[in-house]
Amino acid sequence: MTAGTTTITHGTTAEHELAALQREHGRPLFALLLRLSDGDRQRAEDLVQETFVRAWQHPEALRADDFDSVRPWLLTVGRRLAIDARRARQARPPEVGDAVLDSARVCADHAERSAETLDVREAVKTLTPEHREVLVLVYFQGASVAEAAAALGIPPGTVKSRAYYALRALRRVLPGYAADLR
Repeated sequence: MTAGTTTITHGTTAEHELAALQREHGRPLFALLLRLSDGDRQRAEDLVQETFVRAWQHPEALRADDFDSVRPWLLTVGRRLAIDARRARQARPPEVGDAVLDSARVCADHAERSAETLDVREAVKTLTPEHREVLVLVYFQGASVAEAAAALGIPPGTVKSRAYYALRALRRVLPGYAADLR
């Protein structure tokens, strides 16, 4: 279609001209918009459709005597629409599907962790002083059995025995935490 062929009017003439525009320039326009849409066919098709809607809304632009073909105008409009669509996508956060949310890792809450800490502190207070000092040295301060034995002045076997019985007592006091006390 060249400038000055027929005037676009409402009704079937406009529809025929739009269909002719699409037949003549649709493929090159789609190819450009497909590249600008990173291979997303659906997005490229939407942009082609929007470009032809703009052509239909602005028949005066298609009739300008400044050019022989409307293709450059269509490609420019399509390119600008693609740029605007990309900017709009980048301006908002990406959409997340339900599958991503279902597989998302659940992080423990600080309040939950604080409550656990208080529970363990109260449970440790119920231990005998001997069991408590071995437990604090070995499990909370990270001392080895030999280091705890040297610090307390007792044999390593006694450290192991007291640690075992201290954990057993804690399992009884903290039944919900039994798996964590192994």
